[in-house]
Amino acid sequence: MPVTDDEGLDRLLDADTIAVVGCSTTTGKAAHDVPAYLQRHGYRIVPVNPFADEVLGEPAHDELADVDAEIDIVNVFRPSEEVSEILDAVRERHAARGDAGAAWLQLGITHDEAAAAAEADGITVVQDRCMKIEHGRLRG
Repeated sequence: MPVTDDEGLDRLLDADTIAVVGCSTTTGKAAHDVPAYLQRHGYRIVPVNPFADEVLGEPAHDELADVDAEIDIVNVFRPSEEVSEILDAVRERHAARGDAGAAWLQLGITHDEAAAAAEADGITVVQDRCMKIEHGRLRG
C-alpha cells in the first residue's frame, strides 16, 4: 500500500534531495511553486524537465537517469498516464544506485499498478498528495 499515514509522510519529509519530474519554469504553476516552496524550506531541488536549461537556479536534466546527485525522493508533476514509465525509471535507478527510495505523486496523480510494482522493489510511494501541503501541515 502507498504511504497515507502522517507518520510515514513525516518520515519522508526528512529527505535532503528531491528530483522533481515535470518541474516547471512558470511561476504560478504548482509544478514551479511547490518545488520553490520546498527549496525555501531547505530541500535541494533537482529539476527534471527536457525543455528547460535551468529551473529555480538549478540546472535542469532531461531525464531522471541524467541526474548525478544522490536522490532521496522523486516528486512527480506529470499526468497519471506517464507514471508507469516514470516509476520504471525510479525502479531502475533504485536498483542500480540504491538511491531514489521514494516517489511522491502530486495531487490528482495516481497509478496503483505502477505504485505496487515500485513498492515491490522497495520504493516507498505516496499518491495523490501535495508535498507542500503535507510539509506545511506536518512541519509548518
